[in-house]
Amino acid sequence: SSGIPFPWRFVRSPACTSVRSVHLARHSTGGCGGGGISCSVLDLSSSFHPPAASYTDSSDDETSPRDKQQKNSKGSSDFCVKNIKQAEFGRREIEIAEQEMPALMALRKRAQGEKPLAGAKIVGCTHITAQTAVLMETLGALGAQCRWAACNIYSTLNEVAAALAESGFPVFAWKGESEDDFWWCIDRCVNVEGWQPNMILDDGGDLTHWIYKKYPNMFKKIKGIVEESVTGVHRLYQLSKAGKLCVPAMNVNDSVTKQKFDNLYCCRESILDGLKRTTDMMFGGKQVVVCGYGEVGKGCCAALKAMGSIVYVTEIDPICALQACMDGFRLVKLNEVIRQMDIVITCTGNKNVVTREHLDRMKNSCIVCNMGHSNTEIDVASLRTPELTWERVRSQVDHVIWPDGKRIVLLAEGRLLNLSCSTVPTFVLSITATTQLTLEDEYVASLHLPTFDAHLTELTDEQAKYLGLNKNGPFKPNYYRCWL
Repeated sequence: SSGIPFPWRFVRSPACTSVRSVHLARHSTGGCGGGGISCSVLDLSSSFHPPAASYTDSSDDETSPRDKQQKNSKGSSDFCVKNIKQAEFGRREIEIAEQEMPALMALRKRAQGEKPLAGAKIVGCTHITAQTAVLMETLGALGAQCRWAACNIYSTLNEVAAALAESGFPVFAWKGESEDDFWWCIDRCVNVEGWQPNMILDDGGDLTHWIYKKYPNMFKKIKGIVEESVTGVHRLYQLSKAGKLCVPAMNVNDSVTKQKFDNLYCCRESILDGLKRTTDMMFGGKQVVVCGYGEVGKGCCAALKAMGSIVYVTEIDPICALQACMDGFRLVKLNEVIRQMDIVITCTGNKNVVTREHLDRMKNSCIVCNMGHSNTEIDVASLRTPELTWERVRSQVDHVIWPDGKRIVLLAEGRLLNLSCSTVPTFVLSITATTQLTLEDEYVASLHLPTFDAHLTELTDEQAKYLGLNKNGPFKPNYYRCWL
């Protein structure tokens, strides 16, 4: 441990006693109340272009993995993946990802055989990608026991899931799960005789709420929850406000490293990649409206502006709105500009940002996509009507055709564009993954600096005293908020 205090906020229930800091290796205790709460499948994305050549979409047959009898080379069958024979290819994908995830590899090396996470039984629900695999194997190398499911019915890379299963990780995930498969996989991770999880690592909140709803006694024994998405954090706050969250929960989404790096830089690069792969369009001169000017919106706007697009912004928050204006973007209401837009991008984390009324008013060939977490930002359900025709023109690209011949181009069915139709920078995901593991922002940042041959300036004793800081950090107060 670096001794740097945690800069994120804890989510807690007013009815609970005070919550102490929780490391994955040092668990605080806490109880909770049971009770029902609705769960929803946040099927956010599908994988169109996996990193490099992929066997994800290839299979010997269409038999459901649930109906197959598979074992890895060690004889274990405690997993459910598309095809365990894809493990070798998946292992190469993981090894490639390791080269761009220096912090996690450094943590493995620094442990040098020690098991600081011994006793941690982590149940996870995230995207199953090569980057996630590096995180899982780091957790295992540090002594944790893990069981894993996918947070998304489309984003799993089957070859990576196979490689993890071959290595002995109980993984229950494959690309193209049905809704029933989705919940079955989560339940197989959780409902295991003789295995009681004590930590949850979640992306979207589905796993957390499944345990809370179906296994309240198990939930009482959870020592801590790590949640990385804005949607999952929102659901935790809902539990907290209802006085039903008595488990320490770490809000990774609002950590400095997640906001400043993952949300901004990852989206700045992947928005162009996703649009280019699906539409082959030129960005120069195109009129684009970006709904939301948080860190994701900032990244999207910066990328499109740099390519010569004319960018407009919609925003509800006056502070973010003022930032957009001072960054050179025109702040508008969506209704005011919808008829002229060539591209509409949502990144708010809200629902029904683009409604059927907006869709009806769009011009012919307008491209509509989502960079927010949930697939509810675009009212896709309103397009499933008899008078509209859907035409699949390529993977993850649909033309929705009106009776008068007008058509809009809908990408990824309104799910997350960059995970559906492109890839994302592994190095940025390394920062987020390391934050999930260590929960120390400045320490995470310092682990990634050697990649750039970067050298930090050190304070003198006199300077440190003048600033009231420790020479070795932390350099930010606990109340520091990166988006101000």
